[in-house]
Amino acid sequence: MIAHLRRASNTAGLLSYLDGPGEHGTHTSPRLIAGDGHGAPIELLAEFGSLPYLAHALDAPVERLGARAPERPVWICSVRSDPRRPDLTDSQWATVARRLVAATGIAPEGDPDACRWIALRNQPRQVHVVATLVREDGSLHNAYRDAFRLQTECHRLAAELGHLPTATHPIPRAQETHVPAPSITITTEPSGSVSAKGVTDGLAATLLKHAGFQQIEDWYGRRHRLPTTTPPPIRAATATYAAEMLRAARYGVDLDPSLDTARMATPANPLGPYAAGGELLRLTDQIRSAENGEDLRRALDQLLHPEYGALERVREALEAAGEQITDLDDEAYQLADRFGFAAEFVSSAHSELADSEADLARVGHAPQSRTEKQTRSPRLPDSRSAALAASPAVAKARGSSALGSGSADACAAVPPSQAPGLRTR
Repeated sequence: MIAHLRRASNTAGLLSYLDGPGEHGTHTSPRLIAGDGHGAPIELLAEFGSLPYLAHALDAPVERLGARAPERPVWICSVRSDPRRPDLTDSQWATVARRLVAATGIAPEGDPDACRWIALRNQPRQVHVVATLVREDGSLHNAYRDAFRLQTECHRLAAELGHLPTATHPIPRAQETHVPAPSITITTEPSGSVSAKGVTDGLAATLLKHAGFQQIEDWYGRRHRLPTTTPPPIRAATATYAAEMLRAARYGVDLDPSLDTARMATPANPLGPYAAGGELLRLTDQIRSAENGEDLRRALDQLLHPEYGALERVREALEAAGEQITDLDDEAYQLADRFGFAAEFVSSAHSELADSEADLARVGHAPQSRTEKQTRSPRLPDSRSAALAASPAVAKARGSSALGSGSADACAAVPPSQAPGLRTR
């Protein structure tokens, strides 16, 4: 069970998408399965199929904050289960949604000022939890560690549901025959020549010859070495190239560190095998030297680009590591899961920052007022004021005068809409 976390700015648009056919027509039978509107009749609104009312019910605390509301107040968590396991029922998915909003602090059990949220399904093996990050008392939910808490709770849920693989005896793979490969040592002799020892078959000999080693047969037997007159940089490059080819052919290779160009610190490669970290250090210096928002945006684009950015490459590397661990050891599934969860954390962080380009470009410029930057939907008619009803805790804290003249209509009947929308069972 894996959760993917995102943020959005338009609740109505998000609900319209989730209630529609989807990009590839995969959304079927969208329905509301759980939620908490703090007095707003979200179940009734969903039953009547009125998406605008449901969106306003969720957005009520955001609307009350006005200009102090965050620009992206919508919290979306999409959870999918193991496709190799039976799908969960709507009731089970509702329980999953309640546990996730409780674990993250979106809606802890018994909290009268928790955020408003709903859970809906529109395809098998998946549920979408939509919440607004403004709590009923006007404070903001701190989403800093939500990704970690979500994955931890998902792992706990998967364990309770029996969706985690059990430690069983590994089944031998018929297509693979593991033959112990001989170990080959490439080292520097006291004479200065580079020799390869332990070559016992023709393939290894051919690979060494292709790399540039000479084969010698005398009373000491068959040996492979480089001429003593070979310059040191060429010796290291040749030995490293030979080791790479032998390892690709599944030979064990013990390469002298003095011959491993990947580990040699040179002016062109001062960090040796940690060149990738060096590139990120260079990028950090570029970020720190940015003189305006546009310079900062260009530098951060190397981190945040959706296809070629460093975060996406780190996610791919972590995901590949988990898959490779599973391929190499069937019983190391827990370690593979840890790398998979880490890849999801990086993906969540990437999603959190994906649409920040415009904001970064404005860094350092004269700020505009929030009322000028934001274009909010017009105020609801009186018939919709039920969606903006404050929770009892807020009403008690602020008093009836703080709710404005529209509070008298808070219990007004909500008329049904004619537009198709979410349904309940």
